[in-house]
Amino acid sequence: MDFVVLNKDNIADEHICCAFSDKKCSEGYAAKKHWLSERFKEGYIFRKLDARGKVFMEYCPAEFAWNPVDAKGYIMINCFWVSGKYKKSGYGRQLYELCENDSKSKNGIVVITGKKKMPFLSDKKFFEKMGFELCDSAPPYFELWCRKFNSKAPEPKFRDSVRDAECDNKNGFTAYYSNACPFTEYYVKTELARVCDERNFNLKIIKIDTMEQAQKHVVPFTIFSLFLDGKFLTHQILSEKMFDKLVAANYK
Repeated sequence: MDFVVLNKDNIADEHICCAFSDKKCSEGYAAKKHWLSERFKEGYIFRKLDARGKVFMEYCPAEFAWNPVDAKGYIMINCFWVSGKYKKSGYGRQLYELCENDSKSKNGIVVITGKKKMPFLSDKKFFEKMGFELCDSAPPYFELWCRKFNSKAPEPKFRDSVRDAECDNKNGFTAYYSNACPFTEYYVKTELARVCDERNFNLKIIKIDTMEQAQKHVVPFTIFSLFLDGKFLTHQILSEKMFDKLVAANYK
């Protein structure tokens, strides 16, 4: 199968893979398309399999990435997903090789992972196989991996804003999100808001709507992050049951 690269001329007619069948996320889906359209002028690439499935990679010059990372001259992989029947078919490697080919004139490629395999984060084992090396870490479980093409290039690193993994609001829950993901708009404003309201929890919602905000965020993951009394809890979109379990382990 062929791959399709989205651009300003075809994005209205092409799906963006991750939420095309989820009617609840229609608002977020449209918001993601708008967000992505605004990013094309900054060099963002969204490449997907020409099929109705979740097989894609999104990447950009690291200077324009919506993450608190210093990696001048590098390419940042933002989102990378191969799911369902398309797993173990070589599509992940093909997508990475196309990204690498687009990055040859750069210092290298960087990607944010977890210390272990986690939902919504790239699997570091794949990138280890591709020759990446660990170059930085941030609490509680984020890692920055890099593959250099220029041995004299500066070492990529997380910005100092992530070193404590704490936000300013110390009263109840704080949810940060951006439209870099089509699921967040519905989840934060509808599901998470409902769950917190039913349990009489205070919830403050902060939308990250500029690159500058994202690059100053207090954890490396800016698509979604949840805090309790100022302390980071998770980057994962949670089911109601998972939310209750997490709260039981952390709420005092």
